[in-house]
Amino acid sequence: CERQLIPRLSLRSSRDKFSKGVFVLHRQSAKKHARADKTKRNRNRHRKATLRTVMKQTETALTEGNVDTAQELCRTTVSLLDRAASKGVIKKGTANRQKSRLTRKLHALTAEAA
Repeated sequence: CERQLIPRLSLRSSRDKFSKGVFVLHRQSAKKHARADKTKRNRNRHRKATLRTVMKQTETALTEGNVDTAQELCRTTVSLLDRAASKGVIKKGTANRQKSRLTRKLHALTAEAA
């Protein structure tokens, strides 16, 4: 009798580099951690996507030369970067580097406009 392979839902994504195939969590605490990880992963994805969108809008405003819009978007972007760094979505150094680059571009734009 041939054994049929039953596909099981993996708790890890197929892109996970640590995944060694399909496995099933047995301990209740492990299942709970897997659920929490999924929630956190989705939350972090949303935060990163929002951050990328606002950063693109800020870059567009800076390249077009809209000083008022760029200042407001830069303020929002800095706030989102700080929040993402404090929540551990991105590293603090990454947030500081991106804030520095944005503010340098903004100062150059305001000096050019004045």
